[in-house]
Amino acid sequence: MKIRAPILSCAGVLLSFQLPAQPLDLQGYRLVDLTHSYNASSVFWPSPPAHFELEQLHFGDTSAGFFYSANTFCMPEHGGTHLDAPIHFARDRETMERVPLERLIGPVAVIDVSDKAAKDRDYRVSADDVLAFEAKHGRIEPGTRVLVRTDWSRHWPDATAYLGHATDAGKLHFPAYGAEAARLLVEERKIALLGIDTASIDYGPATDFPVHRIAAAANVPGLENVTGLEALPPRGAILVALPMKIEGGSGGPTRVVALVPR
Repeated sequence: MKIRAPILSCAGVLLSFQLPAQPLDLQGYRLVDLTHSYNASSVFWPSPPAHFELEQLHFGDTSAGFFYSANTFCMPEHGGTHLDAPIHFARDRETMERVPLERLIGPVAVIDVSDKAAKDRDYRVSADDVLAFEAKHGRIEPGTRVLVRTDWSRHWPDATAYLGHATDAGKLHFPAYGAEAARLLVEERKIALLGIDTASIDYGPATDFPVHRIAAAANVPGLENVTGLEALPPRGAILVALPMKIEGGSGGPTRVVALVPR
């Protein structure tokens, strides 16, 4: 395919010349899907409503002779693989449609605490964990997206194993960020996004949600319930996290993909 690019002649007459279209070259990357599918078993925060519902409107041949399929779905904002907009925990911060694409697409650092999480399901990532990562892989630059790997996806979609309790939000147990790590990443490193492969960027027993509040105050969105982080290197991958653009929304379902250099 070719595209035509306009130029102006000396006399101001509009001419054109042909340029070859440049294809998007992904041959140097593996594409890794970091997203849980939505279905009746999807894990949601255990406060009603807490499920995904897909209702079939039509499936089959029409009276005009062609096949047609359509559904309607209903779900809360915060369940499955989803993004928390800053407004979720900070008044007057960005709603879903206002989160800049620059925060959602770009280099990602993956901090692996899976060994510690396996020993303590209430483990909180510490500032020392972040500093140890940097000592090995280099300082986390401003604008980096940070994901924490706990390997908690192995419990999905068993809500009791994944959350600690399937229905009582006061009895949750799963790992996440600690407040000091969040302050270091958000306030000092100036990262673009915090993400994790558990139900929340705050650990299960949290009642005052300090990590959410630290991130939201700085207009840093949170990415929760990602999966497949074992396929990503600590540094070098590109993250693409595109949420549903819900005007005024505090969160929404998100397709998350990583481009991993071959």
